[in-house]
Amino acid sequence: MAEVEYTSNVRIERIKGPLRRAYLPGEPQPVMFSVHGDIAKHYGVDESRLPEPHAATIDYVVAALGG
Repeated sequence: MAEVEYTSNVRIERIKGPLRRAYLPGEPQPVMFSVHGDIAKHYGVDESRLPEPHAATIDYVVAALGG
């Protein structure tokens, strides 16, 4: 078995509802995740009650795959 090359140390804090703060390696400031638009609608989240709308985790996955 090969040795582990890299371990990503990530910390996630839930703020309220779907709003989360992620501490990622290589980023000097935390990254905010939440829901928005059709994603909020799909999960039954009233956007007017969100503390802050932000990109969802799936948005980051799509961006990473596209890069």
